[in-house]
Amino acid sequence: MMTTLSIVHRTTYHYRAFVQLLPHRLMLRPRESRELKLLSHHVRCSPDAEVTWSRDVFGNEVATARFLKNADLLTIESTAEVGLDAPAWPVFDIDASALSYPFRYADEDWTDLGALTVQHYPAEPAKVDRWARSFIAASPTDTLSLLKDLNLGVHHQIRYESRDDEGTQPPEQTLSRGRGSCRDLAVLLVEGARALGFGARLVSGYLWPNDVRAVGAGATHAWGEIFVPGPGWIAFDPTNGTMGGGNLIPTTVARGIAQAIPVSGSYIGPKDAFQRMDVQVDVRSIDTSGGGGRERPAATEIYTSSNGDRWLLIQNGDRRIVRHEPAPSSGGQASETDLNTFLLTQGRTPQGENLLRMITS
Repeated sequence: MMTTLSIVHRTTYHYRAFVQLLPHRLMLRPRESRELKLLSHHVRCSPDAEVTWSRDVFGNEVATARFLKNADLLTIESTAEVGLDAPAWPVFDIDASALSYPFRYADEDWTDLGALTVQHYPAEPAKVDRWARSFIAASPTDTLSLLKDLNLGVHHQIRYESRDDEGTQPPEQTLSRGRGSCRDLAVLLVEGARALGFGARLVSGYLWPNDVRAVGAGATHAWGEIFVPGPGWIAFDPTNGTMGGGNLIPTTVARGIAQAIPVSGSYIGPKDAFQRMDVQVDVRSIDTSGGGGRERPAATEIYTSSNGDRWLLIQNGDRRIVRHEPAPSSGGQASETDLNTFLLTQGRTPQGENLLRMITS
């Protein structure tokens, strides 16, 4: 079933003085595919700009904004509606020749993958190679299981941190620090896949937080895609440990992460004119079934117990309810309770106290 999503991505630059804005390169248009249909897309700039479009070597749609006047505040807003029809639990029909690793790409594929099979951070290649090869359980081994383990290895070994500073950590540094942003995790995954001989590329785009446990919403998101004969490019999101494009909206694919910057540009003005940049991303589902564009109920996690039980606060119109989702291992059934009733019966429990803090803060 197709889900319709609304995406608003706003980038705001603050300057201490009026500056001359040079052309800015925008990579904000969602990439259409069999699983993703672009319903609408608009780019608005303040101050006004002349926007022209081109397509880069990877097939990404690139906009160039040329500004008509100087400014001390620049806002670039991209709004889109997409239809997402990617399965949450995809099944991949891998060619028989690639079911087991190691395997050899067809000569044509190897030629076309080219630089996508070559590691880009040669400073300490042996460190990434050793780390990547630690996930090979046997020789031969199941190809898809190996890639899942590699993705989950990044997810479990590297702690996610939101990092606003520019640039990306080398994968060796990410391994040493044990933490990084989504783009750091994506680079480590892709470099690890290339170390194992796979063709892999970086992807920039958006995360639809259809699961309250999803990490990386509220900003642009980064993940990797690995080429496997048969299904082709398979998405792996190491930040969340997921496989497939069930909640991912790509805008850009690239050989290196520096080629996938959503908004880039420069200005002419005082040396200290730049003050700060703010980025806001909002991705949400919308009801297109005749409900007047109503949003689906929003869920916020209240509490997760040590055994994996979860409690969620759900806003459904004017009504607020608490949903209890038992851990899968318990075999229990989910239940819902009116907010006031829940507070009366469980107000002194950890989940009740967390809920009270949420609604009174």
